[in-house]
Amino acid sequence: MKQTIFNSRRIYRFKRFVRRSYAVFNSMHKTVSIGVISGCMLTFAHTTKTAAQDQTLVIRDSVPGQELDELIVSASKAELTLSQTAKLTTVITRDEIERQPVQSIQDLLKNIVGLDVRQRGPNGVSSDISVRGGTFDQVAILLNGANFTNPQTGHYSFDFPVNLSDIERIEIIQGPASLLYGAGAFSGGVNIVTKKDTDTNALLKTEGGMYEFWSVEARGAFQSASSTHSLSAGYNSSGGYIHDSDYKMLNLFWQSRFKAEHSNLDVQLGFNDKAFGANTFYSPSYPDQFDDTQSFFASIKGEAGTKLKFIPQIYWNRHYDCFQLYRNGTPDVPAWYTGHNYHYSDVFGFNLNTQYKWIGGVTNFGGELRNEGIFSNNLGRPLREPVGKYTKSDNRTNISYFIEHTYLYKGFTLGLGILTNYNTAYSNDIGFYPSINAACWLTSNLKVFASWNNATRMPTFTDLYYVDPAQEGFPDLLPEKSEAFDLGFKYTNAFVVFSANGFYEKGKNLIDWIKENPQDKLKATNLTSINKAGLEVNIALYFEKLLPQLATTRLNFGYMYLNQDKDAGNLISNYVLDYLRHKFIAGLAHPIYGDLSADWQFRWQKREGTYSQLTGKDDEGKNVFKETAFPAFSLLDLKLNWKLNDFTVYLSINNLLNVNYYDRGNVPQPGFWLIGGGVWKIKSER
Repeated sequence: MKQTIFNSRRIYRFKRFVRRSYAVFNSMHKTVSIGVISGCMLTFAHTTKTAAQDQTLVIRDSVPGQELDELIVSASKAELTLSQTAKLTTVITRDEIERQPVQSIQDLLKNIVGLDVRQRGPNGVSSDISVRGGTFDQVAILLNGANFTNPQTGHYSFDFPVNLSDIERIEIIQGPASLLYGAGAFSGGVNIVTKKDTDTNALLKTEGGMYEFWSVEARGAFQSASSTHSLSAGYNSSGGYIHDSDYKMLNLFWQSRFKAEHSNLDVQLGFNDKAFGANTFYSPSYPDQFDDTQSFFASIKGEAGTKLKFIPQIYWNRHYDCFQLYRNGTPDVPAWYTGHNYHYSDVFGFNLNTQYKWIGGVTNFGGELRNEGIFSNNLGRPLREPVGKYTKSDNRTNISYFIEHTYLYKGFTLGLGILTNYNTAYSNDIGFYPSINAACWLTSNLKVFASWNNATRMPTFTDLYYVDPAQEGFPDLLPEKSEAFDLGFKYTNAFVVFSANGFYEKGKNLIDWIKENPQDKLKATNLTSINKAGLEVNIALYFEKLLPQLATTRLNFGYMYLNQDKDAGNLISNYVLDYLRHKFIAGLAHPIYGDLSADWQFRWQKREGTYSQLTGKDDEGKNVFKETAFPAFSLLDLKLNWKLNDFTVYLSINNLLNVNYYDRGNVPQPGFWLIGGGVWKIKSER
């Protein structure tokens, strides 16, 4: 390999890409130039930006000297690069994570145009994530490919044991993805990929701000000849911005990779402890709710072979939850309240992906066995004998098999696959969920893609069994079904990346919590059908080609429009019928002076549906509600970053204009919030 230094840029020349037998340039037998520009490039759907002009690939990377190759993403069962994938995939990079004014994974996802993030509490305390108007239960959440989705309720699926400093990137699949991520990926999936390098041997991060907020993160990594290891810990807390909104969170995360010729073994262990005031989180009638959760997570993933590759994975997740409708110490608790809700759920899973590369393409086949169980004093079927504080339980096993074939020829990708799914809770329901994804580079700058995908989702244990004075589950709920079509294009050159895609989705037996009148109890119900159609547009501009002084300046815009045709009469919806009709985002990153830079994030959104607004009490002391439409709102966040060698000092200002707004009805979100902090990295010497 020949290296030339020119104008502070490193130019690497490779004769061939040989690490992937089907890589884009592996068969060209031509010289490929790769330019690496130091600095972070904001992209809306790419970690890399490719321009295949004159058989030259330009990859922008923020870590000079790292091994260069196209990014392999989890957008199909086959190992494909981002440019080869046929399914719409959004990637949030490490640089964006460090640069943006965010304190949690959920904060990052707010700035993705196709996602709806409904916060109850700030800084990752409690948020519901949905894709394209779906519900929070319809999104599969994965950590390094291990399914972290909580079977009790999607409210807990983001009880992750990782800190922001642990994350390498976040991959987001929009649209049904049961073939890829399993039955739970009804409307999409989010895969968090953690760092496995040791470029930073140690990291220390601390920050503090308004509302008694403070946090600290520490991470260490080391490498031997055949393995890499890292251990991280993070703690943050706040006194709360309103009554009963205080919280404390602890994360511990360890991961190791053991390497041998043509094989890897990845091990990860994690622990998350979270306790938070939940003022009106789940019902406006109860301002003194509280939640105390713990989550334990472990997985082992192997990879062996070249032409024929085996990728087995085993994972386990246990989640404890103590939900208090009246927080300990609350005065004047009514006599009917006899105690808190206690739950613990166990998820055990094993999956195998077998990949075979041959002259006709890449064929993947395998399956997954996933067992989900719960013990509770509220959820499940009655036990013959109580087990400690638990009087109810339920258990089910989901078994699925898949096969997918991916054909690649020059700039064309075609993926055909099918998932067969069976759940022991529904003995008469064996489902078949086919998938077709295609993409073609019509020119070196223009890519078109289309897809057809089907998916299913099992009801959560909360959907089936939960009962309290305001809500009631339904044990005979049916699994949800969906069918979706996508069509779009992406245009790329040195200055602009522009993409647009339209989608249409048909949903059947969708699960929602609904009521006929504001004073009624919410009940879990299968809605007959909901069809949705939408359009998403993204554009990103890179200014370095116009003026070298603007090499770190980038500007992006995104807009999504969504319309749902519901068959639900005049029912009041708690989730499914309250969707974002319009969402617009804009981001601007630019230098100010020297090593001082700024990152601005703007978001405007308008939600359909209504919420039951608590307006007071009647003469008998009962709560009075009024159905109120969600108002549109705009938010502006800013982060100032100053870098000095291995130190970074920053100032984040969230809700800069101090806007009053609601993501969930009756749960006011924080106004102006100022946070300052610093990061110290000790990097390994090469």
